[in-house]
Amino acid sequence: MKIFSIALNLHDQNTYDGVFHNQRERHTRFKHNLPYHADAYAHHSDLLNTDDYSLNDEFINEYFKKPKDDVLAFTYSYGGLRKSKELLFNTILKNHIKILEYNPKKLFDYYFEDNIYYIDHHQSHATYAFINSGFNQSDILAIDGIGSKFRCVFFDSNQNLIDLSKQSPIGWLWNEMSKLAGFGSLGASKLMGLVGYGKLNNYYYNVFDTLISENIEEKNYNTKKHNMINIDRYGIKDLAFTLQKFTIDKIKQFVYPLKSCNNICLAGGVAYNGYMNEEFTKHYENVFVPPAVGDEGQSLGTYQHADYILNNNKHKTNTFAGIDYDYKGNEKVNITEVAQAIANGKIVGWFQGKSESGNRALGNRSILADPRNPDIKDIINQTIKKREDFRPFAPAVLEEYYAEYFDTKYSSPFMSRIVKVKSNKVPGITHIDNTARIQTVNKDFNEKFYNLIYEFYKITGVPMLLNTSFNCQEPIVETPEDAIRTFKKTDLDLLVINDYIIRK
Repeated sequence: MKIFSIALNLHDQNTYDGVFHNQRERHTRFKHNLPYHADAYAHHSDLLNTDDYSLNDEFINEYFKKPKDDVLAFTYSYGGLRKSKELLFNTILKNHIKILEYNPKKLFDYYFEDNIYYIDHHQSHATYAFINSGFNQSDILAIDGIGSKFRCVFFDSNQNLIDLSKQSPIGWLWNEMSKLAGFGSLGASKLMGLVGYGKLNNYYYNVFDTLISENIEEKNYNTKKHNMINIDRYGIKDLAFTLQKFTIDKIKQFVYPLKSCNNICLAGGVAYNGYMNEEFTKHYENVFVPPAVGDEGQSLGTYQHADYILNNNKHKTNTFAGIDYDYKGNEKVNITEVAQAIANGKIVGWFQGKSESGNRALGNRSILADPRNPDIKDIINQTIKKREDFRPFAPAVLEEYYAEYFDTKYSSPFMSRIVKVKSNKVPGITHIDNTARIQTVNKDFNEKFYNLIYEFYKITGVPMLLNTSFNCQEPIVETPEDAIRTFKKTDLDLLVINDYIIRK
């Protein structure tokens, strides 16, 4: 049966048909596909206007349609169903109450009626991670801010669902602390960037424990009105560090005792937390984290779930599942020249083929620089990314050399783990706490990207490049036109689009 999958999310809406992963933010050019407040648009792209549903409504009107013969598979998140609820209940489904009452007990439970296939938000996260892992059996942790019925669930190796939403609503806590710190909704990644600057604060820890233990929900908790947390006295840096330690402590307390095998898959927005993911490698032999772990991967997991149930097929998604754009420039690129330019201090915009799913598999939409330069972080943050100076950058390292530079047991193709740096040769990618969120690259993953890093290695003796997303206060560039526009408005030195190079 042919399947079209759609994720009815509050943010990061997306669709998937088995080939093309349509991440709407890449095309509308609004981060998370949420409008910004007008006064925040130019300079604070994470200060999102979550009360503006115009882009959500536009998405629903264009994509949420019942096909004549094919299967429409979907999932939704709290807040993402507002516009589509009337359409769903009055037009698409006859027995719509069954959707609201649906309560899965196993990973591959589902609702299917009249060519409409539905699963829960956290089932989608879990399925995406599990099927792409290739494991025959695995524990699975699906953890984020909020889905539809859950915040955090654990599936054991027999695929039984264990609800940890009350014990470990970590995603909700990170989002609330992000807003308290001034980073806005969905700004947890910024807060995580401050972890290395702080120290443990028992006051913060006790407040977090109180919030979790008393199960204080959003409707009863407002940081501005209640002023529950004295952030002015103790500061944001210690808040970040303590929240990170609290996160790992709760994982150890509630998740580790549920271990039922030696494999684990992680998904949901909290699985962007690289410190947490590396911690799991100390408790499990195999840890798999896919690249689109947040809501931007929801249509992928929903499609995979439906395809497995309806077609008895385990469909692994392609990391590079965007659109392949035609582009013909005036000058052919020479990879060795590009590697030498980076070694000489140039910063390069790198655009190749189809865009990546999610934000943790860079290599086709990247900004590349020399990791040996101790000043490169400040240069890129100030002149290209135009973001906070504390935000670190990641290394893309040849897979066969990662153990020489980083203290970790496993490769990490999807920038999923934050690990200790063992070398002083790469200060440009070394965070203040002597860590880096590594990406390991082999030829099978991305041959052209591998070859560029290898050329840089031959020139410098360092088998890695600084690798950050190709954008400037916007979603990752999608088209050649996006890339050229960002190239022109920033201090990038060179732009490579497929087989062509553009100079300033």
